[in-house]
Amino acid sequence: MQLNNFQLPTNLLVAIEAAIEAATLIMRFYSDGFNANAKSDGSPVTEADIASSALIRSMLLKTNIAVMDEEIQNAHFDERKNWEAYWCIDPLDGTKEFVKRNGEFVVNIALIENQQATFGVIASPVKKELIFGGPAFGAFHTDFGLFARGEARKLTPFRRTDRNLSLVSSRSHHVGSERIFVDRLLHEFGEVEFIQRGSALKFFDLVLGNADVYPRFAPTMEWDIAAGQAILEALGGKVLNVETNQSLVYNKENLLNPHFIAKTSSFLREEQNKKA
Repeated sequence: MQLNNFQLPTNLLVAIEAAIEAATLIMRFYSDGFNANAKSDGSPVTEADIASSALIRSMLLKTNIAVMDEEIQNAHFDERKNWEAYWCIDPLDGTKEFVKRNGEFVVNIALIENQQATFGVIASPVKKELIFGGPAFGAFHTDFGLFARGEARKLTPFRRTDRNLSLVSSRSHHVGSERIFVDRLLHEFGEVEFIQRGSALKFFDLVLGNADVYPRFAPTMEWDIAAGQAILEALGGKVLNVETNQSLVYNKENLLNPHFIAKTSSFLREEQNKKA
């Protein structure tokens, strides 16, 4: 299908193009070598993170929308609390996986409007694939070559019929609360299959029908999840705060996300049926 058939605003097409350009740039570092350093919090940062950040921000300038980016000093809350819209960027999500060279890293760009994630794009540099969309536009899957020709596949909600329930989780973070959640799933659904995946690649599994639920009981930041939430919500899924059971919101004073569970529409339906 041609992208222009879905009438995506120019600003959103610019974001998709920025994600693809950044992913291509990241692969040059991945192939040629890079230096890694530690941030003040101990997490890694590489030349690829910094270069990707600069490229994305330069491309998004033309949209005249504010930017929040993992790799820069962001505006103080006193300023940004008045933003009605901004780009929320992780220029290289999964830096630990990038350094390990396991291919499980992505570029995340989300549009936040009035604290809601309304559009997101996640690009996989290694696979040269991307997913993008939002509740007002639908969700799409394509690769870099097809996008250049204006083509993408519109996704529809997946309904689990011929496989066990599938849970996708992080390679780098595991805590006891996740084990408790898994035990509940085993009790309610019987067999559960497990996928381990780094970065926001987990949202590929959720929206393409390979996984049903993604629990996260370890720290994440707003730029880690916003793009995936917008795309998942376009397919009727939700990313829910574990404590309140409400959807995650953005542009908080503290940019740390609460613990959450991302659920596909199929999982939400099955969960509701079991409560009935």
